[in-house]
Amino acid sequence: MTFYDLTVAQVLKMLRNLDRWLEAAAAFAERKKFDPAVLLKARLAPDQFALDKQVQIACDNAKNMAARLCGKDLPPHADGEATIAELRQRIASVASYLESFRPEDFAGAEERKITLPWMEDGKWMRPDDYISQFALANFYFHVTTAYAILRHNGVELGKRDFIGGVPLRSGTER
Repeated sequence: MTFYDLTVAQVLKMLRNLDRWLEAAAAFAERKKFDPAVLLKARLAPDQFALDKQVQIACDNAKNMAARLCGKDLPPHADGEATIAELRQRIASVASYLESFRPEDFAGAEERKITLPWMEDGKWMRPDDYISQFALANFYFHVTTAYAILRHNGVELGKRDFIGGVPLRSGTER
């Protein structure tokens, strides 16, 4: 497995799942005849971010992970989404950005020193530690929380919706 496989390929799959969950949330609100914006401010606990912020942070983690590993500037987003459609557009924008990466963009990534805004001066992480100890865990935390908020509020989602498509191979392929 390469850094590309562990990051871009995986987070793209989960962002597409997240987009489908938001689509299901909008359909759920329409069926139940309530404003879907209600879901955007739903949260699991009073001191936890609401759904809209969970989606924004998941998107930020996805794009920043790839950018940091490839030594690119971090693309900004304004965090102004106020509708499910706008959140879905943000996911599409981040997915498009991630689709521009190729495995060869990660050449030399293993030599980078990854620093994060909250780290003390002079502190850094190795890229493999950044991926395995921080970036993927943080991404999945926010994606899972978004899923849990929607599920908690009655959106009909199940385990298959979370996992999404799994590539299946025949017994003779390797």
